[in-house]
Amino acid sequence: MDRLDNTIRPYAWGSPTAIPHLLGTEPTGEPQAEMWMGAHPGAPSRTGRGTLVEVIDADPERELGPSAVAKFGPRLPFLLKILAAGAPLSLQVHPDLEQAKEGYADEERRGIPVDAPHRNYKDANHKPELICALTEFDGLCGFRAPLEAAGLLDDLGVDSLKPYVDLLHAHPEDAALREVLTAILTADPEEMSRTVAEAATACTRLGGAYAPYADIAHHYPGDPGVIAAMLLNHVRLQPGEALYLGAGVPHAYLNGLGVEIMANSDNVLRCGLTPKHVDVPELLRIVRFRPSDPGVLRPEASPDGEELYETPIDEFRLSRYVLPEAGSAHDLTRPTPQILLCTAGTVRAGEHDLTPGRSVFVPAGEKTEVSGTGTLFRATVVA
Repeated sequence: MDRLDNTIRPYAWGSPTAIPHLLGTEPTGEPQAEMWMGAHPGAPSRTGRGTLVEVIDADPERELGPSAVAKFGPRLPFLLKILAAGAPLSLQVHPDLEQAKEGYADEERRGIPVDAPHRNYKDANHKPELICALTEFDGLCGFRAPLEAAGLLDDLGVDSLKPYVDLLHAHPEDAALREVLTAILTADPEEMSRTVAEAATACTRLGGAYAPYADIAHHYPGDPGVIAAMLLNHVRLQPGEALYLGAGVPHAYLNGLGVEIMANSDNVLRCGLTPKHVDVPELLRIVRFRPSDPGVLRPEASPDGEELYETPIDEFRLSRYVLPEAGSAHDLTRPTPQILLCTAGTVRAGEHDLTPGRSVFVPAGEKTEVSGTGTLFRATVVA
């Protein structure tokens, strides 16, 4: 079992205080957006045996287990994070596995450098995600029913939004959503900037359900993503609640602290709320234009105390243990690799005492007992 030393990413949207507060450290004044736990080559966790990439590369079957290597190859297929949003992230969508393979192969054939700003596919993998709230957590997830979105836009009283309102009354619903999102993202930039400014003023005046969009517009003035965001469901998670974000589902995180786990990929197609590249034709190919309930997840408890967040994919499996007293121990031994992350209290994992924000990597099959009083998240795979 290896204690992990993890990198904190200073993205501009990060909260300057949330991760330091969790870790019990002094804020630096700079944004601290994500703490990465895993073997992503961009910022692998460090151990006493080298980086986690080096540890796994030295003996994949020992570290990951034969079943995980057979299913996913000689790599850790997930990345675990603590995410602290102090401002809205980009409105985005992820491809499914087949789309990722096709898109990556196409860009490779065309000779687009993998670090080019207009490159869409950094790898050939999909990127399903799960975010579990540690504090109240605001986000956008999936399309609203078109008539609901039409009402939200219409009540702003902005004349230049009327064509979108009319389009949203059309049938079928998927075609209406596609047409409206296309119109928003291809509108004249100057005209859209004026529309967003008027909409932002109205959102500030109306408050209530419009308050999140006023805040988005404050951070991204003139961005067409402000209007696109109003097509999506606004969700406020309470601590312990989660969202699963599958392929083709547009989403954005707005504010809050959470534990995030995802397949190990960098494939993101952006819809707005960003100065980065937006490839509208490719985005429209990937987005699934159907209204959906956000599907807030609550963990399913088992008799041994594990609370599992059910998802339909195998690259990751996230659960938590809420340990009420120091005397009892839980056997967490598994034939697959694990990362254990403490988010509250003090938890003893093997020989390591974990306080909030501290984590360990557990090789496949290693005897693992945890005890203490606190909350422990467990990340592994289904293999």
